[in-house]
Amino acid sequence: MNEIVTNTIRRIQPLDQTAMQAARVRQDQLTKPAGSLGRLESLSVQIAGITGQNRPRLKQPTVVVMAGDHGVARQGVSAYPQEVTPQMVLNFLHGGAAINVLARHVGARVVVVDVGVATDMPPHPELIIKKVAKGTRDFTCAPAMTRDEAERAVQAGIDVVNTQIDAGADLVATGDMGIGNTTPSSAIVAAITGRTVAQVTGRGTGVDDAGLARKIATIEQALAYHRPDPCDGWDVLQKVGGFEIAGLAGVMIGAAARRVPVMIDGFISGAAALIACAIAPAAQPYLIAAHCSVEIGHRAMLEHLHLEPLLDFNLRLGEGTGAALGISLCIAACKILDEMATFGEAGVSDKTS
Repeated sequence: MNEIVTNTIRRIQPLDQTAMQAARVRQDQLTKPAGSLGRLESLSVQIAGITGQNRPRLKQPTVVVMAGDHGVARQGVSAYPQEVTPQMVLNFLHGGAAINVLARHVGARVVVVDVGVATDMPPHPELIIKKVAKGTRDFTCAPAMTRDEAERAVQAGIDVVNTQIDAGADLVATGDMGIGNTTPSSAIVAAITGRTVAQVTGRGTGVDDAGLARKIATIEQALAYHRPDPCDGWDVLQKVGGFEIAGLAGVMIGAAARRVPVMIDGFISGAAALIACAIAPAAQPYLIAAHCSVEIGHRAMLEHLHLEPLLDFNLRLGEGTGAALGISLCIAACKILDEMATFGEAGVSDKTS
């Protein structure tokens, strides 16, 4: 395996139990009935364990949007043409997409990465080029990528997130862009969870009934042809994955190795999380699920990963939009833990004392 990827996986440590216990103790001393802030409390304890800080402060959230194209798109599995991928990348760079709006709302930076767009993007100072290839192969007739390409795409995510963390990022959210990418995501969740393709495949960008049937048949054909090993994340990724999915898996693994929390977005990010945790199981406690998408396979992903989403807003856009909303909850949870007064500090009687 790629040495950088291997070494990064080895650096992932368990959550800091001492910091988590200190956070729990402080939560119980704050001026409120114990447990009354529900998941905000447990979220702050998890982030304390991730960061190793008793009172974590999140100051520089960053959304990493990975972009890539898919050879399987030529099978008519998306309602949009592949040309939309580079067009939307430019929209991200110009600040006009939904993720830009929501990132501005929560004070997050958006980092856009070309890890496998099918065309050469025009130079832009804010675009990070980590192109492994110009899109994956059509996985109905060939593996989506080689093992070397899979490892390079995961390393690209590790490299990008390390650079962002070195620059101050203390919470990383994942986003995606790639026309047709719900198809490899459905293939990944079916392969890893053992669910049928029909149980985990939705309409993506909005295909009609005929398009959905074609999409299901395409994935079934690919899985029957390749027979990916559900216990081998690399095998699944190589045979039916996508470059942006691999890149996001690398972001998750790299952030976990640096003790930085990862807010995962929807269905595509969920597929990346399945790959990340298959490759590096120790990364799982570092993941926070922002929301449950309307894509029917997303809940199966979350159940397999033992993650409970923070929100259920009927989102299905991707880009990291749900993750941006989740960022605000992480910041709120940490502020409650850090800034709220204890009974002793406020001079308020604690009935248990």
